[in-house]
Amino acid sequence: MPPRIAPSRAVASILRTRKPTRTQHYATAAVGTLKATTHDQLGAPSRVIPRYPSTQPPSYKPAEFRKTQLLRSYASLLKSTPLMLIFQHNNLKANEWAAVRRELSLALHKVDAANSAARIGRAGVADGVKLQITQTGIFAAALKIVEFYKPHEQKQKKVQKEKKILQNEKVPAADPATPSSVTEPYTHALSKAAHDAVKSKRHVLQPLLSGPIAVLTFPDVSPAHLKAALSILSPSPPQYPAPTRRANPGWHDPAVQTGIQKLLLLAARVEGQVFDVDGTKWVGGIEGGLQGLQSQLVYMLQSLGGALTSTLEGAAKSLYLTVEGRRTMLEDEEKGPTEEKSEPKA
Repeated sequence: MPPRIAPSRAVASILRTRKPTRTQHYATAAVGTLKATTHDQLGAPSRVIPRYPSTQPPSYKPAEFRKTQLLRSYASLLKSTPLMLIFQHNNLKANEWAAVRRELSLALHKVDAANSAARIGRAGVADGVKLQITQTGIFAAALKIVEFYKPHEQKQKKVQKEKKILQNEKVPAADPATPSSVTEPYTHALSKAAHDAVKSKRHVLQPLLSGPIAVLTFPDVSPAHLKAALSILSPSPPQYPAPTRRANPGWHDPAVQTGIQKLLLLAARVEGQVFDVDGTKWVGGIEGGLQGLQSQLVYMLQSLGGALTSTLEGAAKSLYLTVEGRRTMLEDEEKGPTEEKSEPKA
């Protein structure tokens, strides 16, 4: 029989400290408590914990892609830009882009200086004007989202429709504490709702958005700055003459001339409305800017009011003259017989 090996002191101490029954009892109690808590939570309505942070809502396309971020930036640009010119560019080189942007900046800063001296218009418009190249397909998708996707209007229509259904069918409203009524779909420009809303839409500028596209954005609707930009990028005398060599010799550089020949004005977007080339030139030809347009509108309203007042007064005057003429005629008729009778007695 082999000799019995006595356990060491360390192993003996470990064996003495083990308490399997008590540990098993605690584990059973913890599991029972967890089951009870889970059952209580399932039975009572609880607040829904959002799966995504408020600053990073989920998007229909992967957010890490460059196309997704371009779509978001184009949509933001279209929403925040009141005046935008759309050009088609044909393979401009880097030095040509730099030369065109230089001359455009000089012309716009001259307009800023003139407006500041005359104390008209908004200051610093030239600093916010940007000429940039866009991805045509992504820009067209962003344009459709901005034009046709109105989440607030669609939400109001949906709420009204649900109210009508509830009134007709007399169905009790959902509990606001339940997850189905608390959670709402995301309505940002990259959401699935925006993608589905514009999937079958077609914008007015869709036929023009083909090929390489560049946009010139203005932070404010300023006809003076628009006129200066058109004179540089798309001169058309006599309304938009090109700068002379003496006034602006840099505009006649070969790089600038080559770049301008490769730019073609397609349309403009002013306060959400689309203008063709003639409409764009009309906006740039408004004298005095928005203040001049407001003065023209005030003059038009005053002339309409004066014409209406004269028309109403004319009817009253004609009626007064008619009544006075009739009264005078009746008085003459009454005086006539009395005068004839009084003559023989004399």
